[in-house]
Amino acid sequence: MTDFVGQTVEAARRALAARLKTAAIDSAALDARLLIGHALGLDLTGLIAAAQRQLTPDESTRLEEFARRRLAGEPVARIIGEKEFWGLPLRLSTATLVPRPDTETVVELALELLRAGGDLARPMRIADLGTGTGAILLALLSELPAAEGFGTDISEAALQTAAANAACAGLSERATFIACDYARGLSGSFDLIVSNPPYIRSADIERLSVEVRNHDPLAALDGGADGLDAYRALIPQAAGLLAPGAALVVEAGEGQSGPIQALMTSAGLMPATAPKADLAGIPRAVAGHKMAR
Repeated sequence: MTDFVGQTVEAARRALAARLKTAAIDSAALDARLLIGHALGLDLTGLIAAAQRQLTPDESTRLEEFARRRLAGEPVARIIGEKEFWGLPLRLSTATLVPRPDTETVVELALELLRAGGDLARPMRIADLGTGTGAILLALLSELPAAEGFGTDISEAALQTAAANAACAGLSERATFIACDYARGLSGSFDLIVSNPPYIRSADIERLSVEVRNHDPLAALDGGADGLDAYRALIPQAAGLLAPGAALVVEAGEGQSGPIQALMTSAGLMPATAPKADLAGIPRAVAGHKMAR
């Protein structure tokens, strides 16, 4: 027997929301709606239409399993298997981070810089170093109709996930995925390079939320003793690939924008603009550009 046997869809949703709220999950109502929708294979409209019908035994069992997983700290996105980013539904895998709204700040700043440099419809080459799900790259390609994009990652499993997401978004013809360490497998010049590398200090990993610490891949989180190891590697690599006037835009952790700007300057990149803050006011996207000849 599960807690949802014999309940209507609406009653089960409310019961699940109450259980999640009791467990101090802030997004209890939203999580409950998403989980019951996934358990029943229904979108919001379908849930409304089916509100008064009883759950089947299989649906009750499935929903109870999802409830147990969420109460144990597994993110809803992991349970569902996908997360929306920049309006694109992205599949997840154990080799990828769950894309977060903060990372959209990188996309926003990159588009602002490209827009300042000319028409967004012009042909260009862009690269996403450590692409994971492909989130940043695919978001940019969705806004840049003539751009060709390259996503790199050391994880073959992550690249398979990114390629599947590109296919789902109808962007496969303009997206190429390469297994390498940041930019080492790239050649030619690029009009934009972006990255959301690992930037959590090693000692801070254990203090992350259960959702992140136990479910995101460690390799995509751990940035070394000071959180800057990945930037030391990728910034010089990217600087050598940027076309004159082109920019590198990276995501930064709290308190890291200054040190990252210093690393960019050391690699010959000048500040492109002030770091762009996320909705919490944290400088989240840092940009440097190669001086035009």
